Amino acid sequence: MKIPCVSSLFRQAIPTFHAADSGFNPEGKEAGLAFRPATALRGGVNPLLLLFVFLPLAFSGAPRSAAEAGGASVAAQAATPHSPWAERNASSSESNPSSGQDAARKRRKLGLLPQVSQLSCSSASETGAASDSCTVTLSAAPLLVSETVQLMSSNSAVTVPSSVSVPAGSTSANFTAAAAAVTTTQTATLTASAGGASKTFAIQLNAWIPALTLSASSINFGSVVVNTSSTLYVKLTSSGTAPLTISSGSVTGTGFTISGVAFPVTLNPGQSATLSVIFDPARAGSNSGTVTLSSNAHAGNTSTIGLSGTGLVVVRALSCSSATETGAASDGCTVTLNAAAPSGGVSVGLASSNSAVTVPSTVVVPAGATSAGFTASVSAVSSAQTATLTATTGGVSKAYSIQLNPAGVPTLRVSAVSIAFGDVSENTTATQSLTLTSSGGAALTISSIAISGAGFSKSGVSTPITLNPNQTATLEVQFDPTTAGSASGAIAISSNSSTGGTTTIGLSGTGTSPTAYQVDLSWDAPTGSSVTISGYNIYRAVGGSSSYQKINPSLDAQTAYTDTTVSNGDSYNYYVESVSSSGGSSVPSNTLNISVP
Repeated sequence: MKIPCVSSLFRQAIPTFHAADSGFNPEGKEAGLAFRPATALRGGVNPLLLLFVFLPLAFSGAPRSAAEAGGASVAAQAATPHSPWAERNASSSESNPSSGQDAARKRRKLGLLPQVSQLSCSSASETGAASDSCTVTLSAAPLLVSETVQLMSSNSAVTVPSSVSVPAGSTSANFTAAAAAVTTTQTATLTASAGGASKTFAIQLNAWIPALTLSASSINFGSVVVNTSSTLYVKLTSSGTAPLTISSGSVTGTGFTISGVAFPVTLNPGQSATLSVIFDPARAGSNSGTVTLSSNAHAGNTSTIGLSGTGLVVVRALSCSSATETGAASDGCTVTLNAAAPSGGVSVGLASSNSAVTVPSTVVVPAGATSAGFTASVSAVSSAQTATLTATTGGVSKAYSIQLNPAGVPTLRVSAVSIAFGDVSENTTATQSLTLTSSGGAALTISSIAISGAGFSKSGVSTPITLNPNQTATLEVQFDPTTAGSASGAIAISSNSSTGGTTTIGLSGTGTSPTAYQVDLSWDAPTGSSVTISGYNIYRAVGGSSSYQKINPSLDAQTAYTDTTVSNGDSYNYYVESVSSSGGSSVPSNTLNISVP
Protein backbone atom coordinates (compact mmCIF):
# COMPACT_ATOMS: atom_id res chain seq x y z
CA MET A 1 0.00 0.00 0.00
CA LYS A 2 1.56 3.28 -1.08
CA ILE A 3 0.40 6.84 -0.35
CA PRO A 4 1.43 8.09 -3.83
CA CYS A 5 -1.50 6.01 -5.18
CA VAL A 6 -3.85 8.03 -3.04
CA SER A 7 -2.25 11.28 -4.24
CA SER A 8 -2.74 10.14 -7.79
CA LEU A 9 -6.41 9.48 -7.03
CA PHE A 10 -6.74 13.05 -5.89
CA ARG A 11 -5.10 14.40 -8.99
CA GLN A 12 -7.36 12.41 -11.26
CA ALA A 13 -10.73 12.82 -9.53
CA ILE A 14 -10.50 16.09 -7.64
CA PRO A 15 -8.44 18.91 -9.10
CA THR A 16 -9.84 21.27 -6.45
CA PHE A 17 -12.56 20.64 -3.80
CA HIS A 18 -14.41 22.30 -0.93
CA ALA A 19 -17.39 21.77 1.35
CA ALA A 20 -20.74 22.25 -0.39
CA ASP A 21 -23.10 25.11 0.57
CA SER A 22 -26.30 23.50 -0.46
CA GLY A 23 -27.60 20.36 -2.02
CA PHE A 24 -25.97 16.93 -1.95
CA ASN A 25 -23.64 15.64 -4.62
CA PRO A 26 -23.94 11.83 -5.04
CA GLU A 27 -20.46 11.78 -6.49
CA GLY A 28 -19.03 12.71 -3.10
CA LYS A 29 -21.22 10.36 -0.98
CA GLU A 30 -18.43 8.18 0.37
CA ALA A 31 -16.21 10.97 1.60
CA GLY A 32 -18.99 13.28 2.73
CA LEU A 33 -17.67 16.02 0.38
CA ALA A 34 -19.14 17.95 -2.57
CA PHE A 35 -16.99 17.89 -5.63
CA ARG A 36 -16.77 21.02 -7.77
CA PRO A 37 -14.17 22.00 -10.30
CA ALA A 38 -12.47 25.10 -8.96
CA THR A 39 -9.12 26.50 -8.38
CA ALA A 40 -9.56 27.10 -4.64
CA LEU A 41 -11.84 26.14 -1.75
CA ARG A 42 -14.30 28.58 -0.33
CA GLY A 43 -12.83 30.24 2.68
CA GLY A 44 -9.33 29.80 1.34
CA VAL A 45 -8.75 26.31 2.77
CA ASN A 46 -5.58 24.73 1.47
CA PRO A 47 -6.16 21.47 -0.50
CA LEU A 48 -3.16 19.88 1.21
CA LEU A 49 -4.90 20.34 4.57
CA LEU A 50 -8.05 18.63 3.33
CA LEU A 51 -5.92 15.68 2.25
CA PHE A 52 -5.67 14.74 5.95
CA VAL A 53 -9.47 14.74 6.07
CA PHE A 54 -9.85 12.45 3.11
CA LEU A 55 -7.34 9.80 4.10
CA PRO A 56 -8.90 8.79 7.49
CA LEU A 57 -12.37 8.85 5.92
CA ALA A 58 -11.21 6.66 3.12
CA PHE A 59 -9.75 4.12 5.59
CA SER A 60 -12.82 3.95 7.83
CA GLY A 61 -15.44 3.91 5.09
CA ALA A 62 -17.54 6.53 6.88
CA PRO A 63 -17.07 10.07 8.25
CA ARG A 64 -15.04 10.19 11.54
CA SER A 65 -15.15 12.77 14.30
CA ALA A 66 -12.60 15.52 14.43
CA ALA A 67 -10.87 13.84 17.36
CA GLU A 68 -10.51 10.56 15.43
CA ALA A 69 -9.45 12.25 12.22
CA GLY A 70 -6.69 14.26 13.80
CA GLY A 71 -6.07 17.25 11.51
CA ALA A 72 -9.66 17.27 10.12
CA SER A 73 -10.79 19.96 12.55
CA VAL A 74 -10.14 22.75 10.06
CA ALA A 75 -12.32 21.11 7.41
CA ALA A 76 -15.07 20.52 9.95
CA GLN A 77 -15.10 24.22 10.87
CA ALA A 78 -15.36 25.13 7.21
CA ALA A 79 -18.41 22.88 6.84
CA THR A 80 -20.19 23.90 10.05
CA PRO A 81 -22.18 26.94 8.79
CA HIS A 82 -23.72 25.01 5.92
CA SER A 83 -23.69 21.17 6.38
CA PRO A 84 -26.84 19.55 5.06
CA TRP A 85 -24.56 16.98 3.29
CA ALA A 86 -23.20 15.82 6.61
CA GLU A 87 -26.66 15.21 8.03
CA ARG A 88 -27.77 13.36 4.96
CA ASN A 89 -24.63 11.28 4.90
CA ALA A 90 -25.07 10.36 8.55
CA SER A 91 -28.69 9.32 8.11
CA SER A 92 -27.74 7.44 5.02
CA SER A 93 -25.14 5.39 6.97
CA GLU A 94 -27.57 4.59 9.73
CA SER A 95 -30.28 3.51 7.35
CA ASN A 96 -27.88 1.39 5.34
CA PRO A 97 -25.98 -1.12 7.58
CA SER A 98 -24.02 -2.45 4.66
CA SER A 99 -22.31 0.87 4.12
CA GLY A 100 -19.41 -0.20 6.40
CA GLN A 101 -19.02 -3.43 4.45
CA ASP A 102 -19.12 -1.48 1.20
CA ALA A 103 -16.45 0.83 2.56
CA ALA A 104 -14.34 -2.14 3.58
CA ARG A 105 -14.68 -3.61 0.11
CA LYS A 106 -13.71 -0.34 -1.45
CA ARG A 107 -10.73 -0.01 0.90
CA ARG A 108 -9.68 -3.57 0.06
CA LYS A 109 -10.17 -2.78 -3.62
CA LEU A 110 -7.93 0.22 -3.18
CA GLY A 111 -5.35 -1.96 -1.41
CA LEU A 112 -5.82 -0.07 1.90
CA LEU A 113 -7.27 -2.90 4.06
CA PRO A 114 -4.71 -5.45 5.40
CA GLN A 115 -5.64 -9.12 5.69
CA VAL A 116 -4.60 -11.86 8.14
CA SER A 117 -1.67 -13.67 6.64
CA GLN A 118 -0.57 -15.92 9.55
CA LEU A 119 -1.60 -17.16 13.01
CA SER A 120 0.95 -18.96 15.19
CA CYS A 121 1.50 -19.91 18.86
CA SER A 122 4.65 -20.74 20.81
CA SER A 123 3.51 -24.31 21.38
CA ALA A 124 1.29 -26.61 19.37
CA SER A 125 0.91 -29.03 22.29
CA GLU A 126 -0.02 -28.38 25.93
CA THR A 127 -0.30 -30.71 28.90
CA GLY A 128 -2.26 -29.46 31.89
CA ALA A 129 -3.13 -25.83 32.58
CA ALA A 130 -0.86 -23.52 30.57
CA SER A 131 -0.59 -20.16 28.84
CA ASP A 132 0.38 -20.17 25.17
CA SER A 133 1.78 -17.00 23.62
CA CYS A 134 0.28 -16.47 20.14
CA THR A 135 0.91 -13.99 17.30
CA VAL A 136 -1.37 -12.78 14.50
CA THR A 137 0.35 -11.35 11.42
CA LEU A 138 -1.21 -9.08 8.72
CA SER A 139 -0.36 -8.92 5.07
CA ALA A 140 0.56 -5.22 5.43
CA ALA A 141 0.82 -2.63 8.17
CA PRO A 142 -2.37 -0.54 8.66
CA LEU A 143 -1.97 3.21 8.02
CA LEU A 144 -2.77 5.81 10.66
CA VAL A 145 -5.27 3.67 12.59
CA SER A 146 -5.03 0.18 14.11
CA GLU A 147 -6.59 -2.89 12.53
CA THR A 148 -8.88 -5.09 14.65
CA VAL A 149 -8.48 -8.86 14.25
CA GLN A 150 -11.29 -11.11 15.49
CA LEU A 151 -10.26 -14.21 17.48
CA MET A 152 -12.10 -17.46 18.22
CA SER A 153 -11.40 -20.87 19.80
CA SER A 154 -13.20 -24.07 18.81
CA ASN A 155 -12.71 -25.63 22.27
CA SER A 156 -13.87 -24.15 25.57
CA ALA A 157 -10.75 -25.58 27.23
CA VAL A 158 -8.72 -22.90 25.41
CA THR A 159 -9.84 -19.30 25.83
CA VAL A 160 -8.65 -16.31 23.76
CA PRO A 161 -9.65 -12.64 23.75
CA SER A 162 -12.48 -11.78 21.35
CA SER A 163 -10.15 -9.59 19.33
CA VAL A 164 -6.69 -8.12 19.18
CA SER A 165 -5.60 -4.81 17.63
CA VAL A 166 -2.63 -4.50 15.31
CA PRO A 167 -1.23 -0.98 15.82
CA ALA A 168 -0.84 1.36 12.85
CA GLY A 169 2.53 0.86 11.26
CA SER A 170 2.89 -2.69 12.61
CA THR A 171 2.18 -6.01 10.92
CA SER A 172 1.63 -8.21 14.01
CA ALA A 173 0.20 -8.31 17.52
CA ASN A 174 0.43 -10.84 20.37
CA PHE A 175 -2.24 -12.38 22.54
CA THR A 176 -2.41 -15.20 25.10
CA ALA A 177 -4.31 -18.46 24.73
CA ALA A 178 -5.16 -19.86 28.18
CA ALA A 179 -5.37 -23.68 28.18
CA ALA A 180 -7.16 -25.52 30.99
CA ALA A 181 -6.24 -29.06 32.09
CA VAL A 182 -8.23 -31.81 30.35
CA THR A 183 -8.61 -35.49 31.21
CA THR A 184 -8.81 -36.68 27.59
CA THR A 185 -6.71 -35.82 24.56
CA GLN A 186 -8.38 -33.02 22.57
CA THR A 187 -7.70 -30.43 19.88
CA ALA A 188 -8.46 -26.71 20.00
CA THR A 189 -8.45 -24.72 16.74
CA LEU A 190 -7.81 -20.99 17.04
CA THR A 191 -9.10 -18.70 14.25
CA ALA A 192 -7.99 -15.12 13.49
CA SER A 193 -10.07 -13.07 10.97
CA ALA A 194 -9.46 -9.61 9.42
CA GLY A 195 -9.74 -7.99 6.01
CA GLY A 196 -12.03 -10.77 4.82
CA ALA A 197 -9.37 -13.42 5.39
CA SER A 198 -8.96 -16.04 8.19
CA LYS A 199 -6.09 -18.15 9.48
CA THR A 200 -6.15 -21.05 11.94
CA PHE A 201 -3.76 -22.70 14.37
CA ALA A 202 -4.36 -26.08 16.06
CA ILE A 203 -3.25 -26.78 19.65
CA GLN A 204 -3.07 -30.36 20.85
CA LEU A 205 -4.39 -30.70 24.46
CA ASN A 206 -2.87 -33.74 26.12
CA ALA A 207 -4.64 -35.55 28.91
CA TRP A 208 -3.61 -34.26 32.40
CA ILE A 209 -3.87 -37.45 34.43
CA PRO A 210 -2.06 -38.57 37.59
CA ALA A 211 -1.33 -42.32 37.53
CA LEU A 212 0.38 -44.80 39.87
CA THR A 213 2.27 -47.85 38.61
CA LEU A 214 3.43 -50.53 41.06
CA SER A 215 6.39 -52.76 40.28
CA ALA A 216 4.47 -55.63 41.88
CA SER A 217 0.81 -56.14 42.73
CA SER A 218 1.61 -58.93 45.18
CA ILE A 219 4.57 -60.11 47.28
CA ASN A 220 5.23 -63.65 48.47
CA PHE A 221 7.94 -63.83 51.14
CA GLY A 222 7.95 -67.63 51.11
CA SER A 223 9.20 -69.27 54.29
CA VAL A 224 10.80 -66.97 56.86
CA VAL A 225 12.23 -68.17 60.16
CA VAL A 226 10.11 -67.06 63.11
CA ASN A 227 11.44 -63.89 64.79
CA THR A 228 13.64 -63.19 61.78
CA SER A 229 12.73 -60.30 59.45
CA SER A 230 12.78 -60.42 55.66
CA THR A 231 12.46 -57.30 53.46
CA LEU A 232 11.22 -56.99 49.88
CA TYR A 233 10.71 -53.82 47.86
CA VAL A 234 7.99 -52.29 45.68
CA LYS A 235 8.72 -49.37 43.35
CA LEU A 236 5.99 -46.71 43.23
CA THR A 237 6.14 -44.76 39.95
CA SER A 238 4.24 -41.65 38.87
CA SER A 239 3.39 -42.86 35.37
CA GLY A 240 0.81 -40.24 34.39
CA THR A 241 1.11 -36.75 32.97
CA ALA A 242 0.18 -34.95 36.20
CA PRO A 243 1.87 -34.99 39.65
CA LEU A 244 0.87 -38.00 41.74
CA THR A 245 0.16 -37.51 45.45
CA ILE A 246 0.09 -40.63 47.61
CA SER A 247 -1.67 -39.38 50.72
CA SER A 248 -1.30 -42.45 52.91
CA GLY A 249 -0.03 -46.00 53.09
CA SER A 250 -1.24 -48.69 55.48
CA VAL A 251 -0.65 -52.40 55.97
CA THR A 252 -2.70 -55.20 57.43
CA GLY A 253 -1.70 -58.74 58.37
CA THR A 254 0.22 -60.21 61.29
CA GLY A 255 3.97 -59.71 61.03
CA PHE A 256 3.85 -57.25 58.09
CA THR A 257 5.12 -53.65 58.23
CA ILE A 258 6.15 -50.98 55.70
CA SER A 259 8.83 -48.28 55.69
CA GLY A 260 10.97 -46.23 53.36
CA VAL A 261 8.34 -43.71 52.22
CA ALA A 262 7.04 -40.82 54.34
CA PHE A 263 3.40 -40.15 53.54
CA PRO A 264 2.02 -37.97 52.11
CA VAL A 265 4.46 -37.90 49.20
CA THR A 266 4.13 -36.15 45.82
CA LEU A 267 5.86 -37.59 42.73
CA ASN A 268 6.19 -35.63 39.52
CA PRO A 269 5.64 -37.53 36.26
CA GLY A 270 8.46 -40.07 35.87
CA GLN A 271 9.54 -39.90 39.51
CA SER A 272 9.45 -42.96 41.75
CA ALA A 273 9.80 -43.98 45.40
CA THR A 274 10.78 -47.34 46.88
CA LEU A 275 8.53 -48.85 49.54
CA SER A 276 10.09 -51.41 51.89
CA VAL A 277 7.77 -54.22 52.97
CA ILE A 278 8.95 -56.24 55.98
CA PHE A 279 7.75 -59.67 57.13
CA ASP A 280 8.80 -60.66 60.66
CA PRO A 281 6.65 -63.63 61.70
CA ALA A 282 6.15 -64.12 65.43
CA ARG A 283 4.63 -67.58 65.04
CA ALA A 284 4.74 -70.54 62.72
CA GLY A 285 2.23 -70.90 59.90
CA SER A 286 0.85 -69.02 56.92
CA ASN A 287 0.27 -65.27 57.07
CA SER A 288 -1.38 -62.89 54.62
CA GLY A 289 -1.91 -59.16 54.49
CA THR A 290 -2.43 -56.14 52.25
CA VAL A 291 -0.65 -52.85 51.63
CA THR A 292 -3.16 -50.10 50.79
CA LEU A 293 -2.04 -46.87 49.10
CA SER A 294 -4.42 -43.91 48.82
CA SER A 295 -3.64 -41.42 46.04
CA ASN A 296 -5.13 -39.06 43.46
CA ALA A 297 -4.46 -41.55 40.65
CA HIS A 298 -6.99 -41.19 37.84
CA ALA A 299 -7.57 -44.93 37.53
CA GLY A 300 -8.62 -45.26 41.18
CA ASN A 301 -7.92 -43.60 44.49
CA THR A 302 -6.81 -46.85 46.14
CA SER A 303 -4.06 -49.27 45.09
CA THR A 304 -3.36 -52.54 46.90
CA ILE A 305 -0.47 -54.98 47.15
CA GLY A 306 -1.24 -58.50 48.32
CA LEU A 307 1.14 -59.97 50.91
CA SER A 308 1.80 -63.57 51.89
CA GLY A 309 4.45 -65.47 53.81
CA THR A 310 4.96 -68.43 56.11
CA GLY A 311 6.51 -68.31 59.54
CA LEU A 312 9.00 -71.14 59.87
CA VAL A 313 9.96 -72.85 63.12
CA VAL A 314 13.55 -74.18 63.16
CA VAL A 315 15.90 -75.97 65.55
CA ARG A 316 17.61 -73.61 67.94
CA ALA A 317 19.63 -76.11 70.00
CA LEU A 318 20.48 -79.80 70.48
CA SER A 319 21.90 -81.08 73.77
CA CYS A 320 22.41 -84.35 75.67
CA SER A 321 22.83 -85.11 79.36
CA SER A 322 26.38 -86.31 78.90
CA ALA A 323 29.04 -85.40 76.37
CA THR A 324 31.13 -88.47 77.31
CA GLU A 325 30.08 -92.08 77.44
CA THR A 326 32.12 -95.13 78.47
CA GLY A 327 30.93 -98.52 77.32
CA ALA A 328 27.29 -99.16 76.58
CA ALA A 329 24.99 -96.39 77.79
CA SER A 330 21.84 -94.39 77.14
CA ASP A 331 22.11 -90.63 76.81
CA GLY A 332 19.03 -88.44 77.24
CA CYS A 333 18.97 -85.69 74.60
CA THR A 334 16.73 -82.66 73.92
CA VAL A 335 15.95 -80.76 70.74
CA THR A 336 14.78 -77.13 71.19
CA LEU A 337 12.92 -74.95 68.65
CA ASN A 338 13.17 -71.19 68.21
CA ALA A 339 9.40 -70.80 68.81
CA ALA A 340 6.38 -72.78 69.87
CA ALA A 341 5.34 -75.48 67.42
CA PRO A 342 2.17 -74.72 65.45
CA SER A 343 -0.93 -76.89 65.28
CA GLY A 344 0.05 -80.44 64.36
CA GLY A 345 3.51 -80.09 65.89
CA VAL A 346 6.92 -79.97 64.21
CA SER A 347 8.81 -83.04 63.06
CA VAL A 348 12.59 -82.77 63.61
CA GLY A 349 14.91 -85.08 61.70
CA LEU A 350 17.68 -86.82 63.70
CA ALA A 351 20.94 -88.44 62.60
CA SER A 352 24.17 -89.82 64.05
CA SER A 353 27.57 -89.79 62.39
CA ASN A 354 28.69 -92.94 64.26
CA SER A 355 26.95 -96.27 64.14
CA ALA A 356 27.92 -96.81 67.78
CA VAL A 357 25.28 -94.22 68.70
CA THR A 358 21.75 -94.69 67.39
CA VAL A 359 18.93 -92.17 67.50
CA PRO A 360 15.34 -92.22 66.17
CA SER A 361 14.92 -90.84 62.65
CA THR A 362 12.60 -88.11 63.87
CA VAL A 363 11.20 -86.57 67.00
CA VAL A 364 7.98 -84.53 67.09
CA VAL A 365 7.73 -81.33 69.09
CA PRO A 366 4.04 -81.13 70.13
CA ALA A 367 1.87 -78.12 69.19
CA GLY A 368 2.47 -75.24 71.56
CA ALA A 369 5.74 -76.75 72.90
CA THR A 370 9.26 -75.56 72.17
CA SER A 371 11.21 -78.79 72.88
CA ALA A 372 11.08 -82.57 72.83
CA GLY A 373 13.34 -85.30 74.22
CA PHE A 374 14.77 -88.46 72.73
CA THR A 375 17.32 -91.14 73.70
CA ALA A 376 20.71 -91.71 72.13
CA SER A 377 21.70 -95.38 72.57
CA VAL A 378 25.47 -95.88 72.94
CA SER A 379 27.16 -99.19 72.17
CA ALA A 380 30.49 -100.20 73.71
CA VAL A 381 33.54 -99.32 71.65
CA SER A 382 37.05 -100.74 71.71
CA SER A 383 38.75 -97.39 71.12
CA ALA A 384 38.01 -93.79 71.93
CA GLN A 385 35.95 -92.13 69.25
CA THR A 386 33.37 -89.36 68.66
CA ALA A 387 29.75 -89.46 67.53
CA THR A 388 28.08 -86.30 66.21
CA LEU A 389 24.29 -86.08 66.52
CA THR A 390 22.38 -83.76 64.17
CA ALA A 391 18.82 -82.34 64.46
CA THR A 392 17.29 -80.67 61.37
CA THR A 393 14.06 -78.84 60.56
CA GLY A 394 13.14 -75.98 58.25
CA GLY A 395 16.51 -76.23 56.55
CA VAL A 396 18.37 -75.43 59.79
CA SER A 397 20.56 -77.99 61.60
CA LYS A 398 22.18 -78.14 65.03
CA ALA A 399 24.84 -80.64 66.14
CA TYR A 400 26.04 -82.19 69.38
CA SER A 401 29.16 -84.35 69.90
CA ILE A 402 29.47 -87.30 72.28
CA GLN A 403 32.86 -88.72 73.28
CA LEU A 404 32.80 -92.51 73.28
CA ASN A 405 35.37 -94.29 75.45
CA PRO A 406 36.02 -98.04 75.64
CA ALA A 407 34.99 -99.72 78.90
CA GLY A 408 37.65 -100.25 81.54
CA VAL A 409 39.72 -97.15 80.72
CA PRO A 410 40.13 -94.09 82.93
CA THR A 411 38.40 -90.93 81.66
CA LEU A 412 38.41 -87.37 83.01
CA ARG A 413 35.37 -85.18 82.49
CA VAL A 414 35.42 -81.50 83.55
CA SER A 415 32.33 -79.39 84.22
CA ALA A 416 33.58 -76.48 82.10
CA VAL A 417 36.13 -75.97 79.38
CA SER A 418 36.59 -72.28 80.33
CA ILE A 419 35.91 -70.00 83.29
CA ALA A 420 35.15 -66.26 82.92
CA PHE A 421 35.19 -64.12 86.08
CA GLY A 422 34.03 -60.88 84.43
CA ASP A 423 34.78 -57.61 86.28
CA VAL A 424 36.39 -57.91 89.72
CA SER A 425 37.55 -54.94 91.84
CA GLU A 426 41.24 -54.64 92.59
CA ASN A 427 42.36 -56.59 95.67
CA THR A 428 39.01 -58.37 95.82
CA THR A 429 38.81 -62.18 95.45
CA ALA A 430 36.22 -63.87 93.25
CA THR A 431 35.83 -67.70 93.32
CA GLN A 432 34.31 -70.23 90.92
CA SER A 433 34.18 -74.05 91.18
CA LEU A 434 35.32 -76.65 88.65
CA THR A 435 34.10 -80.26 89.04
CA LEU A 436 36.43 -83.10 88.02
CA THR A 437 34.69 -86.44 87.32
CA SER A 438 36.07 -89.90 86.73
CA SER A 439 33.67 -90.94 83.96
CA GLY A 440 35.54 -93.99 82.66
CA GLY A 441 35.45 -97.66 83.60
CA ALA A 442 38.78 -97.54 85.47
CA ALA A 443 40.28 -95.41 88.20
CA LEU A 444 41.43 -91.96 87.13
CA THR A 445 44.67 -90.58 88.50
CA ILE A 446 45.27 -86.82 88.38
CA SER A 447 48.98 -86.32 88.81
CA SER A 448 49.11 -82.50 88.82
CA ILE A 449 47.05 -79.35 88.47
CA ALA A 450 48.90 -76.22 87.36
CA ILE A 451 47.47 -72.70 87.03
CA SER A 452 48.88 -69.70 85.18
CA GLY A 453 47.94 -66.06 84.74
CA ALA A 454 48.32 -62.98 86.95
CA GLY A 455 45.77 -62.89 89.78
CA PHE A 456 44.58 -66.51 89.33
CA SER A 457 44.97 -69.21 91.99
CA LYS A 458 43.44 -72.60 92.95
CA SER A 459 42.54 -74.63 96.01
CA GLY A 460 40.45 -77.59 97.12
CA VAL A 461 42.30 -80.43 95.35
CA SER A 462 45.70 -81.77 96.31
CA THR A 463 47.60 -83.82 93.77
CA PRO A 464 48.25 -86.57 93.05
CA ILE A 465 44.67 -87.76 93.53
CA THR A 466 42.89 -90.96 92.36
CA LEU A 467 39.18 -90.98 91.53
CA ASN A 468 37.32 -94.24 91.06
CA PRO A 469 34.68 -94.46 88.32
CA ASN A 470 31.95 -91.85 88.91
CA GLN A 471 33.85 -90.18 91.76
CA THR A 472 34.27 -86.38 91.65
CA ALA A 473 36.51 -83.69 93.09
CA THR A 474 35.84 -79.94 93.26
CA LEU A 475 38.60 -77.50 92.36
CA GLU A 476 38.15 -73.90 93.63
CA VAL A 477 39.55 -71.29 91.25
CA GLN A 478 40.15 -67.71 92.49
CA PHE A 479 40.73 -64.40 90.70
CA ASP A 480 42.21 -61.57 92.82
CA PRO A 481 43.42 -58.76 90.51
CA THR A 482 46.02 -56.37 91.88
CA THR A 483 45.78 -53.93 88.95
CA ALA A 484 43.04 -52.72 86.67
CA GLY A 485 42.77 -54.35 83.24
CA SER A 486 41.99 -57.64 81.57
CA ALA A 487 43.76 -60.84 82.58
CA SER A 488 43.88 -64.35 81.17
CA GLY A 489 45.25 -67.66 82.29
CA ALA A 490 44.77 -71.43 82.17
CA ILE A 491 44.46 -74.56 84.28
CA ALA A 492 46.42 -77.59 83.07
CA ILE A 493 45.30 -80.94 84.53
CA SER A 494 47.64 -83.88 83.94
CA SER A 495 46.08 -87.37 84.30
CA ASN A 496 45.91 -90.86 82.83
CA SER A 497 42.60 -90.05 81.09
CA SER A 498 41.90 -91.85 77.84
CA THR A 499 40.93 -88.48 76.34
CA GLY A 500 44.49 -87.18 76.65
CA GLY A 501 47.28 -86.70 79.12
CA THR A 502 46.55 -83.00 79.70
CA THR A 503 43.17 -81.26 79.96
CA THR A 504 43.22 -77.44 79.68
CA ILE A 505 40.64 -74.98 81.01
CA GLY A 506 40.88 -71.33 79.91
CA LEU A 507 40.61 -68.49 82.47
CA SER A 508 39.69 -64.82 81.98
CA GLY A 509 38.75 -61.79 84.08
CA THR A 510 39.06 -58.01 84.31
CA GLY A 511 40.43 -56.06 87.26
CA THR A 512 38.62 -52.79 87.97
CA SER A 513 39.66 -49.85 90.16
CA PRO A 514 37.54 -49.27 93.28
CA THR A 515 35.31 -46.18 93.27
CA ALA A 516 36.90 -43.13 94.96
CA TYR A 517 34.65 -40.81 97.01
CA GLN A 518 35.11 -37.23 98.17
CA VAL A 519 33.09 -34.58 99.99
CA ASP A 520 33.03 -31.05 98.57
CA LEU A 521 32.39 -28.40 101.25
CA SER A 522 31.66 -24.70 100.79
CA TRP A 523 30.56 -21.87 103.14
CA ASP A 524 29.87 -18.14 103.24
CA ALA A 525 32.50 -15.71 104.50
CA PRO A 526 31.56 -13.69 107.64
CA THR A 527 29.99 -10.28 106.97
CA GLY A 528 29.51 -7.15 109.05
CA SER A 529 32.76 -7.61 111.02
CA SER A 530 35.75 -5.27 111.21
CA VAL A 531 38.07 -8.21 111.92
CA THR A 532 40.29 -9.20 109.03
CA ILE A 533 39.87 -12.89 108.14
CA SER A 534 43.07 -14.69 107.18
CA GLY A 535 41.50 -18.09 106.45
CA TYR A 536 39.53 -21.03 107.76
CA ASN A 537 40.01 -24.34 109.59
CA ILE A 538 37.80 -27.35 108.81
CA TYR A 539 36.95 -29.92 111.51
CA ARG A 540 35.49 -33.42 111.02
CA ALA A 541 34.09 -36.15 113.27
CA VAL A 542 33.46 -39.71 112.01
CA GLY A 543 29.97 -41.23 112.45
CA GLY A 544 28.34 -40.37 115.78
CA SER A 545 31.65 -39.43 117.44
CA SER A 546 31.88 -36.08 119.23
CA SER A 547 35.63 -35.90 118.74
CA TYR A 548 36.39 -33.44 115.92
CA GLN A 549 39.77 -33.32 114.22
CA LYS A 550 41.12 -30.52 112.00
CA ILE A 551 41.50 -32.02 108.53
CA ASN A 552 43.08 -29.17 106.53
CA PRO A 553 46.88 -29.33 106.76
CA SER A 554 47.22 -25.54 106.47
CA LEU A 555 44.97 -22.52 106.80
CA ASP A 556 42.42 -22.56 103.96
CA ALA A 557 42.19 -19.09 102.40
CA GLN A 558 39.16 -20.09 100.25
CA THR A 559 35.53 -20.61 101.28
CA ALA A 560 35.60 -24.18 99.94
CA TYR A 561 37.38 -27.46 100.76
CA THR A 562 37.41 -30.99 99.33
CA ASP A 563 37.76 -33.94 101.71
CA THR A 564 39.24 -36.89 99.79
CA THR A 565 39.84 -39.13 102.81
CA VAL A 566 36.28 -40.45 103.16
CA SER A 567 35.28 -44.10 102.87
CA ASN A 568 32.27 -45.72 101.30
CA GLY A 569 29.57 -46.57 103.85
CA ASP A 570 30.67 -44.06 106.53
CA SER A 571 29.05 -40.80 107.65
CA TYR A 572 30.81 -37.60 108.71
CA ASN A 573 30.07 -34.33 110.60
CA TYR A 574 31.80 -31.07 109.63
CA TYR A 575 32.08 -27.50 110.96
CA VAL A 576 34.27 -24.49 110.02
CA GLU A 577 36.03 -21.81 112.14
CA SER A 578 37.23 -18.42 110.83
CA VAL A 579 40.80 -17.39 111.72
CA SER A 580 41.63 -13.67 112.07
CA SER A 581 44.87 -12.01 111.03
CA SER A 582 45.94 -12.00 114.68
CA GLY A 583 45.46 -15.77 114.90
CA GLY A 584 42.19 -15.82 116.81
CA SER A 585 39.47 -18.33 115.93
CA SER A 586 35.74 -17.72 115.72
CA VAL A 587 33.07 -19.89 117.24
CA PRO A 588 32.25 -23.01 115.15
CA SER A 589 29.81 -22.70 112.25
CA ASN A 590 26.71 -24.83 111.98
CA THR A 591 27.36 -28.62 111.72
CA LEU A 592 26.91 -30.45 108.40
CA ASN A 593 26.28 -34.23 108.30
CA ILE A 594 27.29 -36.23 105.19
CA SER A 595 26.85 -39.98 104.41
CA VAL A 596 29.03 -41.70 101.78
CA PRO A 597 27.86 -42.43 99.27
